Amino acid sequence: MKNKILTKKFYSRDCLEVAPDLVGKLIVRTHDGGARTVLRITETEAYRGEEDTACHASKGRTQRTEVMYGEAGYLYIYLCYGMHWLMNVVTGKKDQPQAVLFRACEVYDGPAKLTRQLGIDKSFNCEPVFGNPRICIEDDGYRPEIETLPRVGINYATPEYRDILWRYADANRNKRK
Repeated sequence: MKNKILTKKFYSRDCLEVAPDLVGKLIVRTHDGGARTVLRITETEAYRGEEDTACHASKGRTQRTEVMYGEAGYLYIYLCYGMHWLMNVVTGKKDQPQAVLFRACEVYDGPAKLTRQLGIDKSFNCEPVFGNPRICIEDDGYRPEIETLPRVGINYATPEYRDILWRYADANRNKRK
C-alpha cells in the first residue's frame, strides 16, 4: 500500500480531532539534494483559541500568531527560549486560531530534538504541509492506541488549561524504542 499524503481537508477540523489523529502518522522531510528523513509521530499537543491560556493566540492576533488565524494545514514555526525551533500545524477554521504541536517522534523525544533532526527553521513558517516538496505528513495505515496526558511546559497557563488532557501519545511509544 502506498502511503497517503494528508490533504488540507485533514487539518480543517478542530485541533482536538487532528492532534490524536496525527499520532502514528509519518513526517516526511525532503532535504536539499533529495535525501529524505521519515519519522513516526508519537506525541502531539493541541492549542485551541484565544480562550486557551497556554495557546500563543491567548494574547490575541500578533505578527507572530497571524499564521494561526489563517488557513488550516500551514506550519506555525516559532523560536522557544531563543534557541529551539518548534513546529506546529494550524487546524480548524480561518480566524479561529488553533494549532497542533509536534511534540515527539520515535527516537526523538521532545519538540526541539525533533525539529533539529528534521532541519526545521523559521523558513518553514507559514508554508503548507500539503503540496510542499520540503515536508509533508503521510498516513501508512498505522493506528496506535492513544493515551491522553496534560500538556508540558505551560506553567504560565491558568490551572484550567494547564491541567487539561490535550497531549496525545502513542500508548506503546516507550516499548518500541
